[in-house]
Amino acid sequence: MGCPFTNAGIRSPRNPGGLMNQHKGFVFAAVLAFLCCLSPAVRAQSGTTYQNGRRLTCASDDGRRHLCPANTSQGVRMVNQRSGSPCIQGSTWGFNRHGVWVDRGCRADFFLGVWGPYPAPGPGPGPMPGPRPEAVITCSSNNGGRNWCPANTRGGVRLVRQRSGSPCIEGSTWGFNHHGVWVDRGCRADFALGY
Repeated sequence: MGCPFTNAGIRSPRNPGGLMNQHKGFVFAAVLAFLCCLSPAVRAQSGTTYQNGRRLTCASDDGRRHLCPANTSQGVRMVNQRSGSPCIQGSTWGFNRHGVWVDRGCRADFFLGVWGPYPAPGPGPGPMPGPRPEAVITCSSNNGGRNWCPANTRGGVRLVRQRSGSPCIEGSTWGFNHHGVWVDRGCRADFALGY
């Protein structure tokens, strides 16, 4: 798209020092035209904004749904929310066989492969030991009320797949303690034990 600026408004001055004034006017018009042409490039980005190995940043900065192409065959987990808008799996982010999708302002870092270890802190993903076996249980709040699923949670719990239309939000509609995993308000999901 071209910029709507011409040099029609720049006139030669009539005074003897006019060359300097003409130069200033040209510089001003050039800077204004440059800013006009640059503005689409500096707008907020959406879609894939960063990818390094199994780390992926996917953004819906314009509030619309975007698919970030990725290999999701081993699952996906969100490791860091970057947006002020909530990133809720199954509601404002999720994944399919084509990649990770985000919607309604969600911007977050994702790690591809729920069966492997969490990425190491720092600039890169760090060394990746091989996947380890984990027990997976399904816990459901089919009647909309709180339901407990007895499980060994000593090694921790993480949601690996949401199965319900109702959102599964840790601390709100699902959680765990030393007795097991609980779900509430229609959440139904698969949980990995002992990660």
